[in-house]
Amino acid sequence: MLQNQLLLKNWHGRPIVLIGLMGVGKSTVGRRLATRLALPFVDADSEIEAAADMSIADIFERFGEEYFRDGERRVIARLIDGTPKVIATGGGAFINAETRALILDSALAVWLDANPKVLADRVRRRDTRPLLRNRDPAEVLTELARIRNPIYALAPIHISSQQAPHETTVAAILKALATRANDQ
Repeated sequence: MLQNQLLLKNWHGRPIVLIGLMGVGKSTVGRRLATRLALPFVDADSEIEAAADMSIADIFERFGEEYFRDGERRVIARLIDGTPKVIATGGGAFINAETRALILDSALAVWLDANPKVLADRVRRRDTRPLLRNRDPAEVLTELARIRNPIYALAPIHISSQQAPHETTVAAILKALATRANDQ
């Protein structure tokens, strides 16, 4: 166990990219994971907003989803620069074939998965998600899971993120990283 902790504390591998549906905790878990690994953390959505000088909701409203996805792809390509870090992506980032290929080729994708009903309870608290505006979150997330989960499943690491503290998810990721590192 100590060997695994030392390995993880000094992680020198590729960037770790967290993927999954909205509300699964990619940003919160990502920050905590980065702290545990002593790595920088970057939230791709925050970087997109900074680059565009507007919120994601405003980008969607003014320019549409296709425009947003193109900008998202470019920002993620910039973030995956070969230096070790933890990157949280938006829920649709990995669905884009170009973005997905970049992540799978140049980073380590970790899919955080949770039941859509759990996610719906989490996302109801904020009205900032463009795909949920004026729609039932449980219905939208169930449909998104049906479409996206087979694509998310291409990630080499799959972590179930259910109704548990975020530290439980972080611990599961650390264990998976240690196992993966020991197998290589």
